[in-house]
Amino acid sequence: MMNGERGKVRFGVVGTNFITDWVIAGARQDERFELAAVYSRTQGTAAAFAEKHRIPHTFTSLEEMAGSPLIDAVYIASPNFLHASQSLLCMQHGKAVLCEKPFASNAREARQMIEASHKYRVALMEAMKPTLTPNFLSVKENLGRLGVIRRYFSSYCQYSSRYDRFKEGVVLNAFRPEFANGAMMDIGVYTVYPMVVLFGRPLKIEASGIVLSSGVDGQGAVNFLYEGMTATALYSKIANSFLPTEIQGEEGTITLDRVNRIGKVTYTPRLPSAPGKGSQPIAEDIGVATEKDEYYYEVAEFIDVVLSGRRESSVNTHERSLMVMEIIDEIRRQLKVAYPADSAG
Repeated sequence: MMNGERGKVRFGVVGTNFITDWVIAGARQDERFELAAVYSRTQGTAAAFAEKHRIPHTFTSLEEMAGSPLIDAVYIASPNFLHASQSLLCMQHGKAVLCEKPFASNAREARQMIEASHKYRVALMEAMKPTLTPNFLSVKENLGRLGVIRRYFSSYCQYSSRYDRFKEGVVLNAFRPEFANGAMMDIGVYTVYPMVVLFGRPLKIEASGIVLSSGVDGQGAVNFLYEGMTATALYSKIANSFLPTEIQGEEGTITLDRVNRIGKVTYTPRLPSAPGKGSQPIAEDIGVATEKDEYYYEVAEFIDVVLSGRRESSVNTHERSLMVMEIIDEIRRQLKVAYPADSAG
């Protein structure tokens, strides 16, 4: 039963970093969200986080929190290499799981998670936030205005402050293969997931990139082939880019200012073949104004799934999360980026 009160889902959280802070802030805009517990390896960290967010219960054993009757669901924001094992543990105890992106270390782990969702009859969803926002819904609703779609282009390049330490010889978790990290897993996934939601699985993948001395990718460029169209994704943690994301069609173009946090969406029609002198296409704002926090939508979607008794979201589906992991596995294979998790199991 959900909290003994209709329409409430009691959450435990795993991970006490800034991402969890942001998700909690957005989640609290949904009155169905109740923050009941936090897990950390140390009581001091758990207690400090609990005090900061007014969380009534703390745990230093994830198994104890997963087995606790105090919660219905778990939000997991731990390091990537722990996503699968922690998700499996929680689902084995009958808890629904909202797991941060990337879903797992690799596709093998993602399959195990999806199998557990069905076996234990609990909801499982990847917390990929952009694809659940009103602005992304507007993109989907306006695709038909593009005519024949010919190209998807997305760029997310953000210089990491941790890279400065890396150049000093200090390899932090963000650049360690043991943690299933690197540029594609951290931010490149934001360019791939929307592509999969909009266009499905590519027919061909060609990746190139820079692999750092620690063994993870610092940046990459990936070309994807689809039937009748191509796609390109640029991503980096060692340089900045301010390029937008575009979906280009024969009749017009949709532009997103940022693929990870979509603030503005425009549609620009193609001018006639022989426009008047000085004619310029006029971009139409097709974005959606909202007072909701950007993280509200992923939590609201997950709560909808849980309360309706479903196993998965209709947008961030199990199939799409698995497909994205399979694509990333292939990109890593081509770049020769391997994780310890790849040879486990």
